[in-house]
Amino acid sequence: MNPIFAAALELRAFCARHAWRFCFLGGIAVQRWGEPRLTQDVELSVLTGFGSEARYVDLLLGGFAGRRPDARDFALRHRVLLVESVSGIPLDVALGAMPFEARAVKRASAFGVGAGASLQTCLAEDLVVFKVFAGREKDWLDVEGVLLRQGESLDTELVLRELEPLLDLKGTPEAAVRLRAILAQAAFRSRQS
Repeated sequence: MNPIFAAALELRAFCARHAWRFCFLGGIAVQRWGEPRLTQDVELSVLTGFGSEARYVDLLLGGFAGRRPDARDFALRHRVLLVESVSGIPLDVALGAMPFEARAVKRASAFGVGAGASLQTCLAEDLVVFKVFAGREKDWLDVEGVLLRQGESLDTELVLRELEPLLDLKGTPEAAVRLRAILAQAAFRSRQS
């Protein structure tokens, strides 16, 4: 089995044992919804809410090695715990608490990764929201890949409804303008084919 999927299954089993609500994001979701690319890590959002993050972080650090000496403090400050699987694959565990994150986890669905195994990934629409919110150039490339692969089946109204309030909170409403331009280009290309 692919080592990234194996590491994700290890993390999934840990979260399931604790009856946590979670979904996979990042490269694994891109494999499902976008243009497949090499990924070196596993990204997961686990719903911790506000105020109980330390309990989740401590349990995770009891099951996985931290990737930094200050992994606990870093996680509590930045809402992402950096750990690794038994095989050394980096695992980035986002500590979700926003209503959008809860809705993304609720909408997540199974993605078969071989041998009867599956991982709960966010929907394509939620992946676009996460990627635009992160806003790195590689995230924008992933957004374009999702749009290319999903085409008209992507619910762009849902994307914009979820994304615009988050961008307002972050103070980056210009990202919505960029996304709308990419959506318009994608619609134009699909009409041309």
